Amino acid sequence: MERDSFVANIAKDLGVPLSQLAARKARVVSEGNEQLFRLDQNTGVLTAKESLDREEICPQSDTCTLVFKIFFENPLQLIRGEVEVRDVNDNSPVFPEKEMVLKIIETASPGSRFPLESAQDKDVGINGLQNYSLGPNPHFSLDIGTAKDGVKYLELVLQRQLDREEQGELNLLLTATDGGSPPRSGTAQVRIVVVDVNDNIPVFDREVYEVRLAENSPLEQLAVRVAAADPDEGSNGEVRYAFTQTSERSRQLFQLNRTTGEIRVVGNLDFEEAKSHKMVVKATDGAGLSAHCKVQVEVLDVNDNAPEIALTSLTASIPEDAPPRTVVALFSVRDRDSGDNGRTECSIDGDLPFSLTPTFDNYYELRTNTALDRERRAEYNITITATDWGTKRLSSREGIFVQISDVNDNPPEFTQEVYTMSVTENNSPMLRIGRLKATDADEGKNARVNYALVRQEGKEQREVSVNAESGDVYILRPLDYEKVRSFEVTVRAADGGSPPLSAQAVLRVVVRDENDNAPVLLHPAPDSSAAGELVPRWAPSGYLVAKVVAVDADAGQNAWLSYELAKATEPALFRVGLHSGEVRTARAVTDRDAARHRLIVLVRDRGQPPRSATATLAVVLTDGFSEAHLRVSEEAPAAEPDGPLTLYLIASLVCVSALFLATAVAAAVAKVRRARRREAETLPTFPATTTESNAGSLPRSYVYDVCFAAGTVNSEFRFLRPLFPCFPAGMPPGPGEQRSSVCSQDAANLGGEGGWIAAQVRD
Repeated sequence: MERDSFVANIAKDLGVPLSQLAARKARVVSEGNEQLFRLDQNTGVLTAKESLDREEICPQSDTCTLVFKIFFENPLQLIRGEVEVRDVNDNSPVFPEKEMVLKIIETASPGSRFPLESAQDKDVGINGLQNYSLGPNPHFSLDIGTAKDGVKYLELVLQRQLDREEQGELNLLLTATDGGSPPRSGTAQVRIVVVDVNDNIPVFDREVYEVRLAENSPLEQLAVRVAAADPDEGSNGEVRYAFTQTSERSRQLFQLNRTTGEIRVVGNLDFEEAKSHKMVVKATDGAGLSAHCKVQVEVLDVNDNAPEIALTSLTASIPEDAPPRTVVALFSVRDRDSGDNGRTECSIDGDLPFSLTPTFDNYYELRTNTALDRERRAEYNITITATDWGTKRLSSREGIFVQISDVNDNPPEFTQEVYTMSVTENNSPMLRIGRLKATDADEGKNARVNYALVRQEGKEQREVSVNAESGDVYILRPLDYEKVRSFEVTVRAADGGSPPLSAQAVLRVVVRDENDNAPVLLHPAPDSSAAGELVPRWAPSGYLVAKVVAVDADAGQNAWLSYELAKATEPALFRVGLHSGEVRTARAVTDRDAARHRLIVLVRDRGQPPRSATATLAVVLTDGFSEAHLRVSEEAPAAEPDGPLTLYLIASLVCVSALFLATAVAAAVAKVRRARRREAETLPTFPATTTESNAGSLPRSYVYDVCFAAGTVNSEFRFLRPLFPCFPAGMPPGPGEQRSSVCSQDAANLGGEGGWIAAQVRD
């Protein structure tokens, strides 16, 4: 048949729908290296790839059967098929020689037989050689015999005695015919040469020579030595040897010495090609008389073929979550030797998570043995070794490369559970303060990490932002340390798998303080006129005049305040406590000192650069406390001569202020006197805030304003026993007052009016 000829309808024979042929990747695999058939997945038809020549494919066999396998994937399935190549009578019988010459003595008696060369027909069965015929002649007939092995042989039978003088040479036509339809035939000429009398023919010592040779026999090895004897003398007794009725392949493998009769190996014997060789040797004497013997050579198998590994199917990449026993590859092992030499076994080199499972007909499946993990090993070079069972074991190797594809089975991992980053307040918008880092052991999109803030219910995260790809952390807007000192957000890192896996970490942002707040004066109030303080003329050195109280909203050294006297009317008379802010007399007051003094106290923090504020105090030196408590302000500039209206306004303001102050002083004195009549165990109450007391100069007693810095751990007020009024020497007690025998130095410094003293403020 021509190429692409129809062989079979696989889909119809197997009952498989055409749609499944392509879906299951059906294909045909022939044994051996040459693929003889082709499967059309669209029609299910099996066709011949090339024109099939039975004589070329199966030269040594009467029947020619080709084995193929239909391979299906998803699921794996193998179906064995056989194709028998039927013989067609396309070869005619052919004689090895177109002319055969026989020398027959004229004295040969009737009935003598003379072998002839047989014809060869490559066809088999009925199409093979079936009959011989000999052209009409008066002396010879043709006898066709069949040997034990079924091979037909020819013999020319002498029917009538020859007479060389009558006819010295005869030409006969020999015809070989096969059984084809129509039959084919081949002819050869048989030339008979009538020879004078030679009454002895060569005689072999054996009719059949049997020889056993290993297929790896070296060249020039002696296979056998045939010998024929002729008792004649001279040229009639000289014997020459030659092959007859021997195939061309045997003539290529063996060489016959014409003189000695030695048959030697001249070609490579192959048990897998031919297991035996048959030859016929003719011995001819000098007169042309001949005799024949048979030589049978049996080829012994030697383990000279290593196993052959043929890969049928391979899955180059398998997912790491593939279950155990997953089929990775399918392959077959073939050894052309026989017996144990052709028996094979397979193994995998190394300790790998794979195993081999034999199926049928020398096919093996490569399967996974255990669960795989791409993060531990991403690829495998698997070496399969096939070894035969021969005495000298031969083996072959086949490498299979299997790549493990990634599955999203690893969540991202942050390098830290808590990231702490700091930023200085009053930062610029979109300031980068650090980077979060999460790694994923997977690869590709499964390892592509994206960052995002976790939205928390009830909280708005407007201060911070995280770059989704790089993990960079940005502060979106300026921060104020005095409002927010630190905050925490939760950041999620998610990979790009499906479904994605994620992990969370805590981002803590700490705001560093910056010296952006100047000290704030609590006493005296910065928005009031210069505070007035009264100091008696008898005030000794260290007398407490006033206390400047200030706070700073910053923290750390930015909030550490120091006080100093920046300017004073009489600098030598007053001093300021560096850390307490207490204004005291530096020396005793004298009569020569001016009655009014103006002090400017500078309050400075320790920031870089430092910030400061100033407090202005007006101090009035008085001879006693019976006068009205004055609120002294800075002296107004002298009115210009042409501004009488301004003078009137100032005078009116002074009068109104004096009246108000006098009323306030009278109310305070009355309140103090009522307080003295209360029970001794009754304690005074401090004002809740500084605004509940009239900060500044108060009559007869002092009020301390206490402020605590943010973050104070422990605060305690402790009240001491009530102090009765103490009066300096020479100052008589007021009406209804009595002098206490115990006077506190603090009360003395206060100027003599009794009151409650806050003894201790502790943080």
